Amino acid sequence: MAISYNNLWKILIDKNMNKGDLCNKAQISKGTMAKMTNNEPVTLTVIEKICDVLQCDIGDVVQIADINKDGR
Repeated sequence: MAISYNNLWKILIDKNMNKGDLCNKAQISKGTMAKMTNNEPVTLTVIEKICDVLQCDIGDVVQIADINKDGR
C-alpha cells in the first residue's frame, strides 16, 4: 500500500492554484509540501488544513493506492 496525493494536484489545477499558494493559505511548510510531492505520509492536521482551504473532503486529497495492482 502507498499514499497518493494525485487528486490533490488535480484540485489545485482546477482551482488555478500552485503548491506555493496552498502552502501559504493552509499555513503548511515547504518541507511538508515536499513530502506530499514524494507521496510520503503527513499528519492529519496538515490534511485537515488543506481540506479547509480547498473546501473538500479528505478523500478528495489523499488516497491509499494498492501498489500490487500497478505491478510494482
